[in-house]
Amino acid sequence: MDNALRPVLVISSREVRDQFRDWRIIFPIVGLTLLFPFLMNFTASQMLGFVNKYGANIIGERLIPFLLMIVGFFPISVSLVIALESFVGEKERGSIEPLLNTPLKDWQLYMGKLLSSTVPPLVSSYLGMLVYILGLVISHIPIPDVQLLILVVCMTTVQAFMMVAGAVVVSCQATSVRSANLLSSFIILPVAFLIQGESLVMFWGNYATLWWVVIGLSIFSLLLIRVGLAHFQREELLGREIDVLNFRWAGRVFRTQFTGGVHNLREWYSQVIPETIKRMRWAVVIVSLIALGAFFTGRYLIQIFPMDISGSNDNYADKLKSLMNYWPVFSLSPAMMIWWQNIRALFVGLILGIFSFGILGIMPLFLTLAVVGYLFQVMVVSGLPAVSLISGLILPHGVIEIPAAILATAGVVYAGAKMATPTAIETFGETFVRSLADWTKIMLGMVAPLLLLAAFIETWITPQIAMGLFK
Repeated sequence: MDNALRPVLVISSREVRDQFRDWRIIFPIVGLTLLFPFLMNFTASQMLGFVNKYGANIIGERLIPFLLMIVGFFPISVSLVIALESFVGEKERGSIEPLLNTPLKDWQLYMGKLLSSTVPPLVSSYLGMLVYILGLVISHIPIPDVQLLILVVCMTTVQAFMMVAGAVVVSCQATSVRSANLLSSFIILPVAFLIQGESLVMFWGNYATLWWVVIGLSIFSLLLIRVGLAHFQREELLGREIDVLNFRWAGRVFRTQFTGGVHNLREWYSQVIPETIKRMRWAVVIVSLIALGAFFTGRYLIQIFPMDISGSNDNYADKLKSLMNYWPVFSLSPAMMIWWQNIRALFVGLILGIFSFGILGIMPLFLTLAVVGYLFQVMVVSGLPAVSLISGLILPHGVIEIPAAILATAGVVYAGAKMATPTAIETFGETFVRSLADWTKIMLGMVAPLLLLAAFIETWITPQIAMGLFK
């Protein structure tokens, strides 16, 4: 293993030396790294004076680690161009051919470039945070405690690895530096939104949540590295001159994967759909376990967000009967609205899964079942017949709706895992199109009809069952 890693270290050390010899790289990184912390120190002193004037000391305390996080993020976003040019930049300059012609393996080349692209952003980020902390000490501004400092450093490090890993993936798939720089917005903008979310959690003071963010980003970074290794091929890098958005080719690949080579609906349902579900079986098992965990997570949240509705335990049946007087029983419109709402939620899961290799695709299902678990525990704590209420109001349609949602979510997770799986016969684009076809196949063939049946049950049958239970 040491012999296999030695070429990686040789490539990375050579690249790092070349980068730090180039004044056009060092000057912007060091200059901006030293200038920005001083600006943040000035901002911190001014903001502390302002909030202390009005007695809002806690805002000032939360402001210091927030600015430290921004100081760490800024140099990473500036020096990200190094990672974006790691492959495609050398290809345009004609300096990558000798490296690609070496007997090194593809993963050694990729990991060497990845490590060398990570060093400058991390060095500039650590230097900026050190200057910022020294400025706080010189200005006699209280610095955060050690645990919070470690949290911010870990969060910055993981974000640097994640952004660099994504940039290297872009660099080895792009055909020009211009296209790589344009695609970098798909890296910087999501991380900028993530920084905003982290700042809200930081101002709220719930630092334990940020450790979960660090764990999640670490997993996502490993997935990005896995995707890069899976789809990096030196022959394709040398042979690809320009990317063409070929809709006809994508349509043919999608249609072939969607139909499975059959020519009638009966064969499609009897052969293609079962085979697709069989390929997704492990994803179905994983998502089912996550769904079960979401329910118990919702039950646990009652300890953090307590709620007591015991005052309504005497007249809930009367309220249900009063509601049924206005319920349009056997009307088509409410059923279609419920069906479309469920379809939209699963489509949001697909969009989230595309940008996170399936990880965030579980969020709609997880949040829904967490809410169900929370409401169940609220009823238990309040002395209400929780089992009867869940059985009458959720289970009649839930026994169809929940498995359908699990199946659709498993399709997203399976697609993310497939895009991160090494393949020598498919490009990244082809893998994406085939994965999208599999998800569409499951949605149209199984999930949408099941959700439509569940919507009719929820509109027409569930209220009648509930009324029978609560007489």
